[in-house]
Amino acid sequence: MTQRAELATVLDRLTVDELITEYAGAVDDGDWTAYRRLFTAEGRADYRSAGGIEGDAAQVAGWLAESLALFDMRQHLIVNRRVRFGLLDHDTGDTARVRADYLNPMRFTSDGGPAAPDLVCGGRYDFGLLRTREGWRLSEVVVHEKWRRLPERSPADLRD
Repeated sequence: MTQRAELATVLDRLTVDELITEYAGAVDDGDWTAYRRLFTAEGRADYRSAGGIEGDAAQVAGWLAESLALFDMRQHLIVNRRVRFGLLDHDTGDTARVRADYLNPMRFTSDGGPAAPDLVCGGRYDFGLLRTREGWRLSEVVVHEKWRRLPERSPADLRD
């Protein structure tokens, strides 16, 4: 690879990483307009392993908006990102795959005071990306939830 190609790959890697971070921020902030803008026109997301739906970005954004309204605190931590670019004749291509683990603590809507998360889940994301005229966009997001911890029940809850 030439230095120019290596620099292009580094720049693509940084841009792809930023897109994944923007994805987490859009979900955590409930910015569904920004969420939809991260996808290609045909982009799809699959949240079925986490009890959700599979569909185009607009459908999934609507489902997320409704489902996550229960939580006033959301924090998607997306870590251990493995980025692989498609190859065309030994040059960096216009596709990428990202596999990344996630940890997601959330707190149910409350009085607004600080409190520990009520629900914590973790798993892995598989992202498919495509370079478009507007830059890198998500063509596919698949959630593989591996575990979930729900609120612990107090002894008083068990008596009822």
